[in-house]
Amino acid sequence: MRAFFILAAVAPNRQRSFRTLLAAHVMMLGILLAGMLWRRTAVGPMLFGQILLVAGIIEGAMLIGWRLTQLPKSQALEFLLVSATRPAEVLLAEALVGLTRLALTTLAGLPILVLAVSEGLIHVEDVAVLLAMPFVFGAVTGLGVATWVYEPALIRRWGERLAIVAVLIYLIAGVLAGERLGDWLSGLPFGWGAKTVAGLRLLHDYNPFGAMKFAMEHPPSWALGRHAWVLSLGTGLGLALLIRSAVRLHGHFHDEHYRPVLNQDRGRREPVGDDPMTWWAVKRVSRYAGRINVWLAGGFGILYAAYTMAGPHWPTWMGHVVFEIFDGLGGLPMLATALMVLAAVPAAFQYGLWDSNAQDRCRRLELLLLTGLEGRSYWQAATAAAWRRGRGYFILAILLWLAAAWAGRISWIQALAGMSAGVILWGFYFALGFRAFARGTQANRLGLVLTLLLPLVTALLAHSDWQLLAVLLPPGSLYFGATTSPNLWWMLGPLAASAVTLLLARDSLFHCETQLRQWYDRNHGINIVE
Repeated sequence: MRAFFILAAVAPNRQRSFRTLLAAHVMMLGILLAGMLWRRTAVGPMLFGQILLVAGIIEGAMLIGWRLTQLPKSQALEFLLVSATRPAEVLLAEALVGLTRLALTTLAGLPILVLAVSEGLIHVEDVAVLLAMPFVFGAVTGLGVATWVYEPALIRRWGERLAIVAVLIYLIAGVLAGERLGDWLSGLPFGWGAKTVAGLRLLHDYNPFGAMKFAMEHPPSWALGRHAWVLSLGTGLGLALLIRSAVRLHGHFHDEHYRPVLNQDRGRREPVGDDPMTWWAVKRVSRYAGRINVWLAGGFGILYAAYTMAGPHWPTWMGHVVFEIFDGLGGLPMLATALMVLAAVPAAFQYGLWDSNAQDRCRRLELLLLTGLEGRSYWQAATAAAWRRGRGYFILAILLWLAAAWAGRISWIQALAGMSAGVILWGFYFALGFRAFARGTQANRLGLVLTLLLPLVTALLAHSDWQLLAVLLPPGSLYFGATTSPNLWWMLGPLAASAVTLLLARDSLFHCETQLRQWYDRNHGINIVE
């Protein structure tokens, strides 16, 4: 166990990633605290807790899930698996290292939480909730990602189908029926309707987001029992996922390296064509495409667009409270902005698209640099892969802007401005991400800034006296372009982002191959501790 902790502590890349994530966590808490002190009506305790929970989930996926999913990809693991150290022990040791790092990242925000207590923004009892809930469910997320990846292809395929059924149930019961669900089920015999509603209500209240919301809106003594149940369920689920992933590590390693890869699709396989690197990059990102998230966002987005377009003609026997909540948060333009930022996430995080560590990158470049490939080939492959991962969110955002314009919520000029700003944002994020890839820079820091901190800062500035500054930032250009009349001040943001994008693209295309060769010369043959 000691050796695993020492390796995690001395590995340069893992040190850098951990410090970046910890600094981003502290910076995010500082921004939220400043928002609560500056404009309490915009950032209240409930929003503070929900954002902290989301951050914990993302940090768990990065610190635990990413490491555990990349571990079996290295064939060097085979030597460890045939030693006296059993595969389950290897997984448990690596998971414990990730859990420790997640705990340290969570505790790094403790001084800011204490400051929030001293300012009377939260109760002192809320500190334990704001630390425990993100940590527990961040661990559940990280271990869940690893367990899902370790499962055989057949189980993943059936699991995806069950997830689709769960999404349909949520969309029908939680969105379409909503507060009218009791009326829908009132005709069921033996009181099944009331029991079903009570069960769904229990799921709604006893989940991490519902429990966090309840804690931030009520006295701490009221939420003690609910949090005990939710944390107990989360801890039990995390232990079950840890055991399952430990059992599956050995089998997944053999599936990854020794089991033949068979094409299970009955349809015609996409031809390689004249750009094999583009074909490979698209196939690589399509293995774990995250379709469930796209289906969930797409299903809700389509229903919300239909509600907006129907207006007063929306049937009274259908739910509308959920849609009214989103109307209060900014409506279709706000949801479209969030989806467009999600679409740009694969464009910003490009290093992991190609290789997970420096050794794999060296081995791949050793072959690629022998070919006649130019920077344009790498650019085309990265563009195709990033578009394949984010196109679902992108298309859905376009549909929401069109629905808002059709319903008269915004003008067609505003919809066009929002869509234009969205295209520019995606290109801007991609240009920055590709530049980091060409230079061999781990883009975790850049990706976190672009996809998390920048939207958060934009939201806080939008609710302050500095709203004009928020308009100039890329996420602000999306939202305000579709909610206000486009003017010369608004155009400065997209024009500046476009100019920077074109300059970065030209520089990256021209110097890509040279920078890749320089990185290879610096790192090839050097003993890099990963």
